[in-house]
Amino acid sequence: MATSAAALEELYRARFGMFRDGLAGVVSSREVARDVVQEAFARALRDRRKFRGEGSLEAWVWRIALNQAFKARRELRERWDEDAEPLALEAAPRDDEVRAAVRALPPRRRLVVFLRYFADLPYDEIARICGISEGTVAATLSQSHADLLQHLAPEGARP
Repeated sequence: MATSAAALEELYRARFGMFRDGLAGVVSSREVARDVVQEAFARALRDRRKFRGEGSLEAWVWRIALNQAFKARRELRERWDEDAEPLALEAAPRDDEVRAAVRALPPRRRLVVFLRYFADLPYDEIARICGISEGTVAATLSQSHADLLQHLAPEGARP
């Protein structure tokens, strides 16, 4: 089931910022993330006949975008000094504690949390994007909730 160029353009216009902000966490740069998103959508447009409709168009593009982001991150690591300070995402100061807690999660958990709560994707699409089972998505989110609660709860407070 091929998808139309118009459907991809509509997705790009509606969700570009979400893709960019999410991938900035993978590549540590909003500028690089912007380029990654543009490349991902260009690939999706070029390969749109490969979309089989086994999930949403957005999940399919997320898979392409994540693969592009991981590739870009590998390439950047080869060029950048390992000790370079990653660029921070723009956020309100009150969000600093939450951002720090999310950043403290292992990369896979951070990605699943992002796809669920920021990209608002259902478990089956997250599973498809990450190449894991829905049960693993649920377990990962549960573990992440526990870690975030522990990190964010005041000393001695109980949930």
